[in-house]
Amino acid sequence: MDKPKLTLVDANNLNKKVSVMDELRYMVVSPSRRHLDDIVHVLRGAAGASEIAVMEGDLPQLGNLAGQTVPDVLIVDSSGDGRGDLAAMERLGALYPTMSFIVLRELQSADFLIQAMRAGVREVLPLPLNADALSGALQRTRQHLGFSANRSGKILSFISCKGGSGATFLAANLAYTLATQCNKKVALFDLNLQFGDALLFLSDHKPAATLADAARGIHRLDPAFLASSMVQITPNLGVLASPEDPAQATEIKPEHIDSLLRMARNQYDFVILDVGRSLDARTIKALDHADMIFMVLQLTLPFIRDGKRLAEVFRTLDYPKNKIHLIVNRYHKGGDINLENLQQSLGSKVMRTIPNHYEAAAASVNQGIPIAKLEKNSPVSKALAEWSEMLAREPEKSEASWIKRVFKRA
Repeated sequence: MDKPKLTLVDANNLNKKVSVMDELRYMVVSPSRRHLDDIVHVLRGAAGASEIAVMEGDLPQLGNLAGQTVPDVLIVDSSGDGRGDLAAMERLGALYPTMSFIVLRELQSADFLIQAMRAGVREVLPLPLNADALSGALQRTRQHLGFSANRSGKILSFISCKGGSGATFLAANLAYTLATQCNKKVALFDLNLQFGDALLFLSDHKPAATLADAARGIHRLDPAFLASSMVQITPNLGVLASPEDPAQATEIKPEHIDSLLRMARNQYDFVILDVGRSLDARTIKALDHADMIFMVLQLTLPFIRDGKRLAEVFRTLDYPKNKIHLIVNRYHKGGDINLENLQQSLGSKVMRTIPNHYEAAAASVNQGIPIAKLEKNSPVSKALAEWSEMLAREPEKSEASWIKRVFKRA
Protein backbone atom coordinates (compact mmCIF):
# COMPACT_ATOMS: atom_id res chain seq x y z
CA MET A 1 0.00 0.00 0.00
CA ASP A 2 1.32 3.46 -0.87
CA LYS A 3 2.13 5.78 1.97
CA PRO A 4 -0.66 8.37 2.45
CA LYS A 5 0.18 11.86 1.29
CA LEU A 6 0.53 14.67 3.79
CA THR A 7 -1.16 17.93 2.84
CA LEU A 8 -0.12 21.23 4.38
CA VAL A 9 -2.73 23.91 5.03
CA ASP A 10 -2.43 27.36 6.53
CA ALA A 11 -4.42 28.04 9.67
CA ASN A 12 -5.94 31.15 8.10
CA ASN A 13 -6.02 30.35 4.40
CA LEU A 14 -6.41 26.85 3.07
CA ASN A 15 -4.79 27.75 -0.25
CA LYS A 16 -1.61 29.31 1.12
CA LYS A 17 1.37 27.65 2.81
CA VAL A 18 3.04 29.46 5.68
CA SER A 19 5.68 28.61 8.26
CA VAL A 20 5.80 30.56 11.49
CA MET A 21 8.74 29.17 13.42
CA ASP A 22 7.59 30.18 16.87
CA GLU A 23 3.95 29.12 16.66
CA LEU A 24 2.74 25.58 17.05
CA ARG A 25 2.82 23.09 14.19
CA TYR A 26 -0.06 20.61 14.05
CA MET A 27 -0.60 17.35 12.22
CA VAL A 28 -4.02 15.70 11.97
CA VAL A 29 -4.40 12.03 11.00
CA SER A 30 -7.79 10.47 10.32
CA PRO A 31 -9.24 7.86 7.96
CA SER A 32 -12.29 10.13 7.58
CA ARG A 33 -12.20 13.18 5.31
CA ARG A 34 -15.18 14.63 7.16
CA HIS A 35 -13.38 14.31 10.52
CA LEU A 36 -10.27 15.93 9.03
CA ASP A 37 -12.29 18.89 7.81
CA ASP A 38 -14.03 19.29 11.18
CA ILE A 39 -10.75 19.17 13.14
CA VAL A 40 -8.99 21.60 10.78
CA HIS A 41 -11.94 23.98 11.13
CA VAL A 42 -11.41 24.08 14.91
CA LEU A 43 -7.63 24.45 14.51
CA ARG A 44 -8.04 27.35 12.14
CA GLY A 45 -9.86 29.24 14.87
CA ALA A 46 -7.42 28.27 17.62
CA ALA A 47 -4.87 30.79 18.83
CA GLY A 48 -1.37 29.84 17.84
CA ALA A 49 -2.23 27.37 15.07
CA SER A 50 0.11 28.48 12.32
CA GLU A 51 0.83 25.35 10.29
CA ILE A 52 -1.39 22.31 9.88
CA ALA A 53 -0.54 19.11 8.03
CA VAL A 54 -3.35 16.63 7.37
CA MET A 55 -3.21 12.98 6.38
CA GLU A 56 -6.19 10.92 5.34
CA GLY A 57 -5.35 7.43 6.54
CA ASP A 58 -4.28 5.48 9.62
CA LEU A 59 -1.46 6.57 11.93
CA PRO A 60 0.71 3.41 11.55
CA GLN A 61 1.02 4.29 7.85
CA LEU A 62 2.69 7.58 8.75
CA GLY A 63 6.05 6.01 9.58
CA ASN A 64 8.75 7.97 11.41
CA LEU A 65 8.18 11.34 9.69
CA ALA A 66 11.49 11.07 7.85
CA GLY A 67 11.85 14.09 5.60
CA GLN A 68 8.71 15.71 7.04
CA THR A 69 8.34 18.74 9.30
CA VAL A 70 7.91 17.35 12.80
CA PRO A 71 4.72 18.65 14.44
CA ASP A 72 4.48 19.94 17.99
CA VAL A 73 1.00 18.45 18.38
CA LEU A 74 -0.26 15.27 16.67
CA ILE A 75 -4.05 14.84 16.64
CA VAL A 76 -5.14 11.28 15.91
CA ASP A 77 -8.61 10.03 15.01
CA SER A 78 -8.24 6.51 16.39
CA SER A 79 -10.38 3.66 15.06
CA GLY A 80 -10.57 -0.10 15.59
CA ASP A 81 -9.06 -1.40 18.81
CA GLY A 82 -6.56 1.46 18.79
CA ARG A 83 -3.53 -0.71 19.56
CA GLY A 84 -1.77 0.14 16.31
CA ASP A 85 -2.32 3.87 16.90
CA LEU A 86 -0.97 3.70 20.45
CA ALA A 87 2.09 1.73 19.35
CA ALA A 88 2.76 4.31 16.64
CA MET A 89 2.41 7.18 19.12
CA GLU A 90 4.74 5.47 21.58
CA ARG A 91 7.32 5.08 18.80
CA LEU A 92 6.97 8.70 17.70
CA GLY A 93 7.16 9.89 21.31
CA ALA A 94 10.50 8.11 21.72
CA LEU A 95 11.81 9.73 18.53
CA TYR A 96 10.42 13.21 19.25
CA PRO A 97 10.19 13.65 23.04
CA THR A 98 8.57 17.10 22.95
CA MET A 99 5.67 16.05 20.69
CA SER A 100 2.23 16.12 22.32
CA PHE A 101 -0.64 13.79 21.38
CA ILE A 102 -4.40 14.31 21.33
CA VAL A 103 -6.58 11.29 20.55
CA LEU A 104 -10.18 11.41 19.32
CA ARG A 105 -12.11 8.17 19.74
CA GLU A 106 -15.68 6.90 19.89
CA LEU A 107 -15.05 3.95 22.21
CA GLN A 108 -13.01 4.80 25.31
CA SER A 109 -12.62 1.75 27.51
CA ALA A 110 -10.70 1.96 30.78
CA ASP A 111 -8.01 -0.31 29.29
CA PHE A 112 -7.56 1.99 26.28
CA LEU A 113 -7.23 5.06 28.52
CA ILE A 114 -4.56 3.34 30.64
CA GLN A 115 -2.64 2.26 27.54
CA ALA A 116 -2.96 5.76 26.07
CA MET A 117 -1.49 7.27 29.22
CA ARG A 118 1.43 4.84 29.07
CA ALA A 119 2.01 5.81 25.43
CA GLY A 120 2.34 9.46 26.45
CA VAL A 121 -1.06 10.72 25.28
CA ARG A 122 -2.08 13.90 27.12
CA GLU A 123 -5.70 14.17 25.98
CA VAL A 124 -8.34 11.62 24.90
CA LEU A 125 -11.54 13.21 23.59
CA PRO A 126 -14.82 11.60 22.54
CA LEU A 127 -16.30 11.45 19.06
CA PRO A 128 -18.47 12.90 17.58
CA LEU A 129 -16.24 15.95 17.74
CA ASN A 130 -17.06 18.63 20.29
CA ALA A 131 -15.41 21.88 19.16
CA ASP A 132 -15.29 23.35 22.68
CA ALA A 133 -13.69 20.21 24.11
CA LEU A 134 -11.03 20.18 21.38
CA SER A 135 -10.37 23.91 21.83
CA GLY A 136 -9.89 23.35 25.56
CA ALA A 137 -7.49 20.47 24.93
CA LEU A 138 -5.53 22.61 22.47
CA GLN A 139 -5.23 25.40 25.03
CA ARG A 140 -4.05 23.02 27.75
CA THR A 141 -1.51 21.50 25.37
CA ARG A 142 -0.31 24.95 24.35
CA GLN A 143 0.21 25.91 28.00
CA HIS A 144 2.04 22.64 28.67
CA LEU A 145 4.41 23.42 25.79
CA GLY A 146 5.07 26.84 27.28
CA PHE A 147 3.22 28.95 24.74
CA SER A 148 1.64 31.99 26.31
CA ALA A 149 -0.74 34.35 24.60
CA ASN A 150 0.65 37.21 26.68
CA ARG A 151 4.32 37.07 25.72
CA SER A 152 6.17 36.69 22.45
CA GLY A 153 9.75 37.66 23.12
CA LYS A 154 12.51 38.76 20.80
CA ILE A 155 15.51 36.53 20.15
CA LEU A 156 18.79 38.43 19.76
CA SER A 157 21.88 36.55 18.66
CA PHE A 158 25.50 37.65 19.13
CA ILE A 159 28.21 36.17 16.93
CA SER A 160 31.90 37.03 16.80
CA CYS A 161 33.42 37.88 13.45
CA LYS A 162 36.75 36.90 14.98
CA GLY A 163 37.94 35.69 18.36
CA GLY A 164 38.39 38.45 20.90
CA SER A 165 35.68 40.70 19.49
CA GLY A 166 33.92 40.99 22.85
CA ALA A 167 30.66 39.39 21.69
CA THR A 168 30.21 37.42 24.92
CA PHE A 169 30.88 40.51 27.02
CA LEU A 170 28.25 42.47 25.07
CA ALA A 171 25.68 39.65 25.10
CA ALA A 172 25.98 39.12 28.86
CA ASN A 173 26.01 42.80 29.77
CA LEU A 174 23.16 43.73 27.42
CA ALA A 175 21.10 40.93 28.99
CA TYR A 176 21.84 42.32 32.46
CA THR A 177 20.98 45.89 31.45
CA LEU A 178 17.70 44.87 29.81
CA ALA A 179 16.74 42.96 32.96
CA THR A 180 17.77 45.52 35.57
CA GLN A 181 17.33 48.92 33.91
CA CYS A 182 14.45 48.15 31.53
CA ASN A 183 12.64 45.67 33.81
CA LYS A 184 12.43 43.03 31.08
CA LYS A 185 12.37 39.29 31.67
CA VAL A 186 15.55 38.03 29.99
CA ALA A 187 17.17 34.66 29.29
CA LEU A 188 20.80 34.35 28.21
CA PHE A 189 21.67 31.12 26.38
CA ASP A 190 25.35 30.24 26.07
CA LEU A 191 25.51 28.38 22.74
CA ASN A 192 29.29 28.41 22.55
CA LEU A 193 29.06 24.68 23.14
CA GLN A 194 32.75 23.81 23.38
CA PHE A 195 34.22 26.65 25.42
CA GLY A 196 31.35 28.87 26.55
CA ASP A 197 31.89 31.10 29.55
CA ALA A 198 29.07 33.66 29.40
CA LEU A 199 28.03 32.92 32.99
CA LEU A 200 31.45 34.02 34.28
CA PHE A 201 30.78 37.54 32.98
CA LEU A 202 27.85 37.87 35.38
CA SER A 203 28.43 35.58 38.34
CA ASP A 204 30.86 33.19 40.03
CA HIS A 205 28.07 30.68 40.74
CA LYS A 206 28.59 27.15 39.52
CA PRO A 207 25.58 26.03 37.43
CA ALA A 208 23.55 23.17 38.84
CA ALA A 209 22.46 22.33 35.27
CA THR A 210 23.70 23.24 31.80
CA LEU A 211 22.46 23.16 28.24
CA ALA A 212 23.53 19.52 28.02
CA ASP A 213 21.35 18.64 31.02
CA ALA A 214 18.41 20.49 29.46
CA ALA A 215 18.93 18.51 26.25
CA ARG A 216 19.02 15.21 28.13
CA GLY A 217 15.76 16.09 29.89
CA ILE A 218 14.05 17.54 26.82
CA HIS A 219 11.13 15.12 27.25
CA ARG A 220 10.32 16.98 30.48
CA LEU A 221 10.48 20.42 28.86
CA ASP A 222 7.98 22.89 30.25
CA PRO A 223 8.37 26.42 31.70
CA ALA A 224 9.28 25.12 35.17
CA PHE A 225 11.92 22.72 33.81
CA LEU A 226 13.48 25.47 31.68
CA ALA A 227 13.60 27.88 34.62
CA SER A 228 15.14 25.22 36.90
CA SER A 229 17.90 24.58 34.34
CA MET A 230 19.09 28.19 34.53
CA VAL A 231 21.27 30.14 36.94
CA GLN A 232 19.23 33.05 38.29
CA ILE A 233 21.38 36.20 38.26
CA THR A 234 18.61 38.65 39.15
CA PRO A 235 14.85 38.13 39.52
CA ASN A 236 14.51 39.02 35.82
CA LEU A 237 17.64 37.37 34.38
CA GLY A 238 18.50 33.68 34.03
CA VAL A 239 21.47 32.08 32.26
CA LEU A 240 21.43 28.67 30.60
CA ALA A 241 25.12 27.79 30.79
CA SER A 242 27.10 25.88 28.19
CA PRO A 243 28.29 22.34 29.03
CA GLU A 244 31.20 22.30 31.46
CA ASP A 245 32.70 19.28 29.68
CA PRO A 246 33.13 19.97 25.94
CA ALA A 247 32.47 16.28 25.25
CA GLN A 248 28.89 16.77 26.46
CA ALA A 249 28.25 19.14 23.56
CA THR A 250 27.75 16.13 21.28
CA GLU A 251 24.56 15.29 23.20
CA ILE A 252 22.93 18.57 22.11
CA LYS A 253 21.00 18.24 18.85
CA PRO A 254 19.44 20.90 16.59
CA GLU A 255 15.97 19.73 17.60
CA HIS A 256 16.87 20.38 21.26
CA ILE A 257 17.87 23.95 20.40
CA ASP A 258 14.64 24.33 18.43
CA SER A 259 12.44 23.18 21.35
CA LEU A 260 14.29 25.24 23.96
CA LEU A 261 14.12 28.46 21.94
CA ARG A 262 10.46 28.00 21.03
CA MET A 263 9.71 27.57 24.72
CA ALA A 264 11.94 30.46 25.82
CA ARG A 265 10.46 32.94 23.34
CA ASN A 266 7.09 32.46 24.99
CA GLN A 267 8.40 32.81 28.53
CA TYR A 268 10.76 35.78 28.23
CA ASP A 269 10.68 39.29 26.79
CA PHE A 270 14.19 38.80 25.39
CA VAL A 271 16.21 35.68 24.70
CA ILE A 272 19.86 36.55 24.09
CA LEU A 273 22.12 34.00 22.42
CA ASP A 274 25.91 33.91 22.52
CA VAL A 275 26.74 31.56 19.66
CA GLY A 276 30.52 31.92 19.67
CA ARG A 277 32.21 31.58 16.28
CA SER A 278 31.54 28.05 15.08
CA LEU A 279 28.69 27.47 12.63
CA ASP A 280 27.12 24.03 12.65
CA ALA A 281 23.59 22.62 12.45
CA ARG A 282 22.88 23.60 16.06
CA THR A 283 24.05 27.20 15.89
CA ILE A 284 22.38 27.67 12.50
CA LYS A 285 19.13 26.41 14.02
CA ALA A 286 19.53 29.08 16.72
CA LEU A 287 20.31 31.78 14.14
CA ASP A 288 17.20 30.75 12.19
CA HIS A 289 15.14 31.63 15.25
CA ALA A 290 16.82 34.99 15.83
CA ASP A 291 14.92 38.19 15.09
CA MET A 292 18.22 40.08 14.98
CA ILE A 293 21.80 38.84 14.53
CA PHE A 294 24.54 41.10 15.85
CA MET A 295 27.89 40.63 14.12
CA VAL A 296 30.47 41.91 16.60
CA LEU A 297 33.81 43.15 15.30
CA GLN A 298 36.53 45.76 15.79
CA LEU A 299 38.00 48.21 13.31
CA THR A 300 41.01 46.17 12.20
CA LEU A 301 41.65 44.37 8.93
CA PRO A 302 41.48 40.80 10.36
CA PHE A 303 38.02 41.52 11.83
CA ILE A 304 36.81 43.09 8.59
CA ARG A 305 38.10 40.20 6.50
CA ASP A 306 36.36 37.62 8.69
CA GLY A 307 33.27 39.84 8.83
CA LYS A 308 33.01 39.73 5.03
CA ARG A 309 33.23 35.94 5.11
CA LEU A 310 30.54 35.71 7.77
CA ALA A 311 28.28 38.13 5.90
CA GLU A 312 28.61 35.93 2.83
CA VAL A 313 27.59 32.86 4.86
CA PHE A 314 24.47 34.70 6.01
CA ARG A 315 23.65 35.60 2.40
CA THR A 316 24.01 31.93 1.49
CA LEU A 317 21.56 31.09 4.29
CA ASP A 318 19.08 33.57 2.74
CA TYR A 319 18.86 35.69 5.87
CA PRO A 320 17.25 39.03 5.05
CA LYS A 321 19.52 42.04 5.21
CA ASN A 322 17.46 43.70 7.92
CA LYS A 323 18.13 40.72 10.21
CA ILE A 324 21.92 41.26 10.24
CA HIS A 325 23.42 44.19 12.17
CA LEU A 326 27.02 45.33 12.59
CA ILE A 327 28.21 46.17 16.10
CA VAL A 328 31.62 47.81 16.41
CA ASN A 329 33.16 47.13 19.83
CA ARG A 330 36.03 49.06 21.46
CA TYR A 331 35.43 51.91 19.08
CA HIS A 332 37.46 55.10 19.08
CA LYS A 333 37.68 57.78 16.46
CA GLY A 334 40.83 58.58 14.54
CA GLY A 335 42.03 55.07 13.73
CA ASP A 336 43.51 53.93 10.42
CA ILE A 337 40.13 52.43 9.47
CA ASN A 338 36.92 54.39 9.97
CA LEU A 339 33.25 53.42 10.00
CA GLU A 340 32.78 54.45 6.37
CA ASN A 341 35.56 52.06 5.30
CA LEU A 342 33.90 49.24 7.24
CA GLN A 343 30.45 49.92 5.82
CA GLN A 344 31.73 50.06 2.25
CA SER A 345 33.65 46.83 2.70
CA LEU A 346 30.77 44.85 4.21
CA GLY A 347 27.97 46.58 2.32
CA SER A 348 26.02 47.25 5.50
CA LYS A 349 25.58 50.11 7.94
CA VAL A 350 26.87 49.99 11.50
CA MET A 351 23.99 49.74 13.95
CA ARG A 352 25.89 50.47 17.17
CA THR A 353 29.34 51.47 18.34
CA ILE A 354 30.49 50.56 21.84
CA PRO A 355 33.27 52.88 23.06
CA ASN A 356 36.62 51.63 24.24
CA HIS A 357 36.99 51.73 28.02
CA TYR A 358 39.47 48.94 28.62
CA GLU A 359 40.02 49.42 32.35
CA ALA A 360 36.34 49.17 33.29
CA ALA A 361 35.65 46.30 30.87
CA ALA A 362 38.68 44.33 32.10
CA ALA A 363 37.68 44.85 35.73
CA SER A 364 34.15 43.68 34.95
CA VAL A 365 35.38 40.52 33.25
CA ASN A 366 37.99 39.71 35.90
CA GLN A 367 35.57 40.15 38.79
CA GLY A 368 32.56 38.55 37.08
CA ILE A 369 30.44 41.63 37.80
CA PRO A 370 28.32 43.32 35.11
CA ILE A 371 29.91 46.59 34.05
CA ALA A 372 26.70 48.53 34.75
CA LYS A 373 26.87 47.34 38.37
CA LEU A 374 30.61 47.81 38.76
CA GLU A 375 30.97 51.20 37.06
CA LYS A 376 27.67 52.70 35.97
CA ASN A 377 29.30 55.90 34.70
CA SER A 378 31.56 54.08 32.26
CA PRO A 379 30.90 55.08 28.63
CA VAL A 380 30.41 51.37 27.94
CA SER A 381 27.65 51.20 30.60
CA LYS A 382 25.99 54.27 29.10
CA ALA A 383 26.16 52.84 25.57
CA LEU A 384 24.60 49.57 26.74
CA ALA A 385 21.85 51.49 28.57
CA GLU A 386 20.98 53.45 25.40
CA TRP A 387 20.98 50.24 23.36
CA SER A 388 18.75 48.47 25.89
CA GLU A 389 16.27 51.33 25.95
CA MET A 390 16.07 51.28 22.16
CA LEU A 391 15.42 47.51 22.12
CA ALA A 392 12.94 47.61 25.00
CA ARG A 393 10.92 50.50 23.61
CA GLU A 394 7.42 49.28 22.84
CA PRO A 395 6.25 50.14 19.30
CA GLU A 396 3.48 52.67 19.24
CA LYS A 397 0.05 51.22 18.71
CA SER A 398 -1.66 52.25 15.50
CA GLU A 399 -4.44 54.10 17.35
CA ALA A 400 -1.98 56.12 19.40
CA SER A 401 0.03 56.92 16.27
CA TRP A 402 -3.13 58.07 14.47
CA ILE A 403 -4.09 60.41 17.33
CA LYS A 404 -0.55 61.73 17.48
CA ARG A 405 -0.57 62.55 13.76
CA VAL A 406 -3.92 64.35 14.05
CA PHE A 407 -2.73 66.56 16.90
CA LYS A 408 0.60 67.15 15.20
CA ARG A 409 -1.20 68.52 12.12
CA ALA A 410 -3.47 70.61 14.35
